Amino acid sequence: MTRTARKAPWVLARCAQTATAVAAAADVFRAVAVRDDVLQATGASQHRSGLVSVVFVDLMTVAVVLFLVWLARSRRNARELSPRASLPGAVWTVGAWFVPGVNFVVPRRFVLDIGRASSLAWRENRDTALVNLWWAAWVAHALVLMLANRTAPDSMPLLVVAEALMITAAVLLVLVIERVTTLQGFALGTTVPVARFGQV
Repeated sequence: MTRTARKAPWVLARCAQTATAVAAAADVFRAVAVRDDVLQATGASQHRSGLVSVVFVDLMTVAVVLFLVWLARSRRNARELSPRASLPGAVWTVGAWFVPGVNFVVPRRFVLDIGRASSLAWRENRDTALVNLWWAAWVAHALVLMLANRTAPDSMPLLVVAEALMITAAVLLVLVIERVTTLQGFALGTTVPVARFGQV
């Protein structure tokens, strides 16, 4: 492989990280406003709850789009760094996130595959654990939120657990983005192709 002109997607990484942090913070305000409206519904509480929810949905949409663009770009870089690595197709890298059931399992594998293909410096113990912790926090947040919405939308303990998991998942995702982008930054500055194809 000759020296590539492609660069690590640092601008996308920073945008995705910032949007993720902002969306996580907005989710806390949304959850509190919705709970207040459930406990004591008034015209003002309904208006506040609706407004905060709309803002949260908009911010989360921006965060999701930026993350998926970053992921697609990182996959393309990983393909260049490791042409023989087992990586998902460009469309499936994004599409898997929107298939019910599949989106609870497959995207984690994609992030791991992209990370491994990005650099020989990928550490199976530390880096794989980071991705697994992020994914566990995200899935747990989704499950707790569904439980709260169906059984006890006014439950403060469930609200606290759900929001703690959301913030934890956001922080871990910021770290995952940082790690993969850093590895690609170093790898794209070398002339040695990556040749690791192992999976866990």
